[in-house]
Amino acid sequence: MTLPISLLPDLPGTTPAHDVPRPWSCERLCAWFAAEGLRCERLDHPPVFTADEAQRLVPPARGAHAKNLLLEDRRQGRVFMVTVPFGIRVDLSALAVALGTKNLRFVQAERMMQLLAVTPGSVSMLALVNDPVLAVSLVLDRPLWEADAVQCHPLVNTATLVVDHRDLERFLDVIGHAPLVLDVPRRVP
Repeated sequence: MTLPISLLPDLPGTTPAHDVPRPWSCERLCAWFAAEGLRCERLDHPPVFTADEAQRLVPPARGAHAKNLLLEDRRQGRVFMVTVPFGIRVDLSALAVALGTKNLRFVQAERMMQLLAVTPGSVSMLALVNDPVLAVSLVLDRPLWEADAVQCHPLVNTATLVVDHRDLERFLDVIGHAPLVLDVPRRVP
């Protein structure tokens, strides 16, 4: 049985879990993956801030290339991480309707830091480890969810982890972020 992250036994070389302040670091996340037997492959690379830069600078690897949009409806106080395959242009108006909300806007960098403790370019599903209050809802595009493996930034934009689907599913279950899997509406160019 997997314990919730807040109850995990201490990892070698770390402070007790109850004394560890949020946010999690890339190193702690990778150590936790290893301790839990979650398989991932780490690729280090120059900093990337956009999906286009990631296509050019991240070394070739297996797994679907993900693009993450952190969106909010300020009136309703709802925040969504929308994760789609690279190259997909999301129709934000149609997505808002699908999510039962209005006026989706991109989250500003300061709010991103407050919610997930990451900076622009570092947003990924793995950043949800820094959201213990479940303030951010995860929306996954169906083809990405059905992929055998996904490439995700591990809280920094200078590395990418290739995570197998079953291990990603287990990670999301442990942190309490059940994804809403849907066919994210596409914008026609």
